[in-house]
Amino acid sequence: MKIEKLIALLTLKKAANLGDSSIKKLIREVGSAELVLSEKVNNLLKIDGIGAVKIKDLHNPDHHRAVENELKFIEENKINFWGYDEANYPQKLKHCIDGPVVLFGQGNIDLKNRKILSIVGTRQVTRYGVQFCEELIETLAPIDPIIVSGFAYGVDITAQRAAVKHGLQTIGCLAHGLNQIYPKAHKKYVAQIEENGGFFTDFWSTDAFDRKNFLGRNRIIAGLSEATVVIESADKGGSLVTADIANSYNRDVFAVPGRANDPLSKGCNMLIKTQRAHMLTSAADLIYMLNWELEEKQQPVVQKKLFVELEGDEKKIYNFLNSNGKEVLDTIALQCQIPTFKAASVLLNMELKGVIKPLPGKLFEVV
Repeated sequence: MKIEKLIALLTLKKAANLGDSSIKKLIREVGSAELVLSEKVNNLLKIDGIGAVKIKDLHNPDHHRAVENELKFIEENKINFWGYDEANYPQKLKHCIDGPVVLFGQGNIDLKNRKILSIVGTRQVTRYGVQFCEELIETLAPIDPIIVSGFAYGVDITAQRAAVKHGLQTIGCLAHGLNQIYPKAHKKYVAQIEENGGFFTDFWSTDAFDRKNFLGRNRIIAGLSEATVVIESADKGGSLVTADIANSYNRDVFAVPGRANDPLSKGCNMLIKTQRAHMLTSAADLIYMLNWELEEKQQPVVQKKLFVELEGDEKKIYNFLNSNGKEVLDTIALQCQIPTFKAASVLLNMELKGVIKPLPGKLFEVV
């Protein structure tokens, strides 16, 4: 992106009453960010939905110094930046009406041709939530998805640490500028995450951490991904907001069910009950609903090979399916005496080896 365009976009962002969707409308009607700033006010007021209140702060002279300072920060810290209409801007976020007009990033992020999954949840995550999250990511690891979260306490950092552990790329979406880290206790994870992904934000270096920023951060989490997974949530909280945003973007939402009287399961149970989320009990549910296994089947690694070596649980499952024909995951796990989460992982590895294949209705059979 040319520096003149970046300056113009930042100047528009600095206008107090202009949001991302209004800025995009102005650019669409006038032709470019630079032309919006040079256009006569009377002409801007003729644009549907653009009133005097929205543009009254557009030409505030104080914006120039603020933009200059931010440009200096970007240059000195080698911050990456993308305009919403550029080819290398995240494709899924590009389709969100309120997606950032300028996105800032740090690290080694590569979104090209990748499956992207957001995982969010309570900061007071239980042992069950941690275990489910870690097992989910371990099972998904062969598919190599990018794991997106908010770098917060609880489910967020659990998901991102698990992604790093299994060699997956992970992106932390921040509710503040890239000159700081919140919570401070997570500074120790920054280098690992930047090596295996990085950070996104649309907040400036002058934007201090504030809880009101969570809404803006959450729209990026939801917008980047094919689907959002909620692992434990009370009946109110940021995770439910992220789920609602994901639904508004027409993205898939999954929620992990819990006991009816568990306070940290109320939010997930409500999402499922009100049909705002698919019930998620294992990685196999997500893989099936997103058709990720169908894409993997098209790759050479899943074509049937001669003399494939099977080990331990793979042999058990292969022999069971070979004798009994197609079966669902729960039955396979029960009959082979393998925990369901582990059976899902074994089945996925066997599919990648080309010895079994998934079928509609969450069935599996020998190739």
